[in-house]
Amino acid sequence: MVETNDALDMSGRTVIVTGGTKGLGRVIAERFLEQGADVVICARSAPEDPVSGEGREALFVAADVRDPEQIAGVVSAAVDATGRVDVLVNNAGGAPPSVSATVSPRFNDKIAALNLIAPMTFAQAVHDQMQQDGGVIINITSVSGTRANPQGAAYGAAKAGLINLTETLAHEWGPKIRVIALVVGMIVTEQAHLFYGDEEGIAAVGRTLALKRMGTPAEVADVVLFAASPLARWVSGCAIAVHGGGESPSYIDAAKVAPSAPAES
Repeated sequence: MVETNDALDMSGRTVIVTGGTKGLGRVIAERFLEQGADVVICARSAPEDPVSGEGREALFVAADVRDPEQIAGVVSAAVDATGRVDVLVNNAGGAPPSVSATVSPRFNDKIAALNLIAPMTFAQAVHDQMQQDGGVIINITSVSGTRANPQGAAYGAAKAGLINLTETLAHEWGPKIRVIALVVGMIVTEQAHLFYGDEEGIAAVGRTLALKRMGTPAEVADVVLFAASPLARWVSGCAIAVHGGGESPSYIDAAKVAPSAPAES
C-alpha cells in the first residue's frame, strides 16, 4: 500500500506543463510546485507574473507547441535543468467558435495541429527519456470530444482524437509509461465570461450539471496530481471524466412533463 501523503509528494520529479502560463495550465503548474516538483512551463509568451508555489518558481521556456523543434527545445531544457522528465501534462489547446459550413481549411488545420498533433509530438519528444525511468503523460481533453460540439467541429474532433491517442499510446508504451486523458467539463477561468456571459450566466450554465455548478481549475488540478501520482499506478489508457457529473439530458426540460408518482406496490 502507498501512503497517501508520500504518494502526492512530487519532490525530485520533473513535470512539463504546456500552456502553463495562465488559466488551467497555470493552476496545474502551481499545484505541482506546491507538492515539491520541478516544473517547466511553455507557451508562446512569458507569464506576466512568475508561476510559483511554496516559494519556488517554474522554469519558463518560450515555445509554440505546434513546432516540433520548439517542442524538442522544451524537453531539452527540462533535462538540462533537472536530468529527467517524469510527467508531461499536455494542456495547451483551445479554439474560438466557428461555423462549420464556412470555416476555412487553414483554420481547421491550425485547430487540429494545436489540440491533437502537438500533444502527440510532445509525447514522442519525452518518450525516450520516460522509457528509462518511467513516466506519466496526461492529456487534457474536453467534453467537446465526447458529444456534439456545434460551432466547434475541428476542436471536438481533435479532442476526440486525443482520447484515442491516449488509449493507443498506453498500449504501445506501457508498462514504463502510463498515459491518461482527463475529459474536462465547463470550468470558471479568467475567460469564462467570453463563453458564458456574466455571473448569472455562469450560474445558469452550472445548474445544467449534476453537481449544479461549474468547476474550478483547482479541482481539475487535483485530479491531474492524482493521475500523476503512485495512487493511480494501475490507471492507464483511459479517459477520466472531470465534469461535475455532466450535463442533464436536454429532453427532460424539453418534454415539460412532471415526474410521475412512484407506483404503488
